[in-house]
Amino acid sequence: MNQLTAGEIVLMRKAGALTRDALNYAQTLIKPGVSTLELDNLIKKFIINSGGSPSFLGYEGFPGSICASVNEMVVHGIPSSKIILKEGDIISIDVGVVYKGYNGDAARTFPVGKISPEKAKLIEVTKQCFFEGIAQLSVGQRLGRVSHAIQVHAEKNGYSVVRELVGHGIGKKMHLPPNIPNYGKETDGPIVIENTCLAIEPMINMGRKEIFLLDDDWGVVTRDGKPSAHYENTVLVTKQGVEILTL
Repeated sequence: MNQLTAGEIVLMRKAGALTRDALNYAQTLIKPGVSTLELDNLIKKFIINSGGSPSFLGYEGFPGSICASVNEMVVHGIPSSKIILKEGDIISIDVGVVYKGYNGDAARTFPVGKISPEKAKLIEVTKQCFFEGIAQLSVGQRLGRVSHAIQVHAEKNGYSVVRELVGHGIGKKMHLPPNIPNYGKETDGPIVIENTCLAIEPMINMGRKEIFLLDDDWGVVTRDGKPSAHYENTVLVTKQGVEILTL
């Protein structure tokens, strides 16, 4: 777990604010008839004009500035001119921004036009899972308390938790130890230290938990074809509590 200095925390707050602003901008763009490549191009331009740079672009070869994951796609959807949003879809937008060498990372699942009550509930419960998780996050406690709370809330609502994909530490690199599963025992995981940043990101399926990787080696979809939602924020943990940097 990476402990940050006061100066590094200032830069993480700025990276988080730019990430938040990019997601808020993304929300204004989402409507039927828009392609995920259009979203990618506009959000990339917004990030650069705001003084940051898109951390996903080129990351381990990823071709986009955002991950745009529609309906049954859990995460890592490659933006494409062929994927056109339509009424009733849901889309998860995952954004990473680098500011002066420090990273913000956050995701939201948005409705496209009018969506079904079932999809709306999935989005809301996934968001609630995040807040249930961070309510258990504090210095000196096991990180597993967060994972356990997320799992309990998801399963209480009849949903399943993706096992293979996890949250992570974040700072000068987008992905740092520790891994943060969205399931597990309260006694699992390392002890949380002060002045560390973590990306907490519930990925919750309407149906079964099983997933598979597409042939493009990026997109991850639910095996049963049912929708999935994603809600992520970068948080700072101090002795005073948890500060959400991307909200």
